[in-house]
Amino acid sequence: MNARSALELRLQQAWAKRGLLACALLPLAALYAALAGARRLAYRAGWRRPRRLPVPVLVVGNVVAGGAGKTPTTLALVHHLQARGWSPGIVSRGYGRKGDSVLLVEPGQPAAQVGDEPLLMARRCRAPVAVGADRVAAARALLAAHPQLDVLVCDDGLQHLRLARDVEILVFDERGTGNGWYLPAGPLRDSPRREADLVLYNAPAPSTARPGYPTTRTLARPVPLASWRRGSPEGQVDWAALHGARVLAAAGVAHPQRFFSMLQAQGLTFEQLPLPDHHDYAHGWPWQDWRGDVVLVTEKDAVKLDRCADPRVHVVALDLRPDPRFFAALDDLLRDKGLAARPKRQGHD
Repeated sequence: MNARSALELRLQQAWAKRGLLACALLPLAALYAALAGARRLAYRAGWRRPRRLPVPVLVVGNVVAGGAGKTPTTLALVHHLQARGWSPGIVSRGYGRKGDSVLLVEPGQPAAQVGDEPLLMARRCRAPVAVGADRVAAARALLAAHPQLDVLVCDDGLQHLRLARDVEILVFDERGTGNGWYLPAGPLRDSPRREADLVLYNAPAPSTARPGYPTTRTLARPVPLASWRRGSPEGQVDWAALHGARVLAAAGVAHPQRFFSMLQAQGLTFEQLPLPDHHDYAHGWPWQDWRGDVVLVTEKDAVKLDRCADPRVHVVALDLRPDPRFFAALDDLLRDKGLAARPKRQGHD
């Protein structure tokens, strides 16, 4: 584990309780909470006004820092909207990329330019994606380039109050609200009592007292990196075939242990290689000198491995399956707001 990964892990452990490190950071947390509160007040009081777009906007976000499952939730939402006949587009900040300018995402672009998660979403759901620090500008650019879009899903936009929204979806994972303190003394970046239209738990059971819907997380079978790039399942490996093999699992995500635990649930024994969230692989592949049979990576890592030709690398996709009642509640909510689902278009998958 490198120094950055070790620091991230130490902070995550500190955020689970109110220990010495968390207490030492409380003065900074008080400043963060005051600034966040002042910003919310400016919009509630009408001193600052959100910008409304000509199509409905669904915002996915969380009140804790990193890794609650916003991107998988966005993917699930987009697939549901497509199945209901909508033509959705996606807007994202594009964390980890170089620069803050507005860009339209193409599946063949480098992740360093548009961000790993937006690139993954563009490849997975085949929906138009735009990135930009200014989500309003990114949304307008996306609508101008794709006038057929009739709904937008904003990935990690809960705190981007400048963008007006029709539906807010708040995502929690098994951490809940941690120790209940603001950054950097705790994981909170927004009020734990923040209202939202729907609450989704990226966990099998609720982790707060708020009513919401659970999800099921499943791993697809490993696919060779070359096949994954083509969108093909060719060469897909059964989990049982990896039992007894020398396996290395690498994960440059916010919570690599979550990925490792799901692999262990498949009966695998393997070496763990946790990497910093949004690791860019700019200096090569950290497993290139490792002597073993198979390297397993997440899709978030795979989008940054376009130059990798190591045949040992296999990609493991994560699927998030919300409780069907969540989608029923979403459809009811859209209908109540006068945003009924469109009839499914002929030839739409």
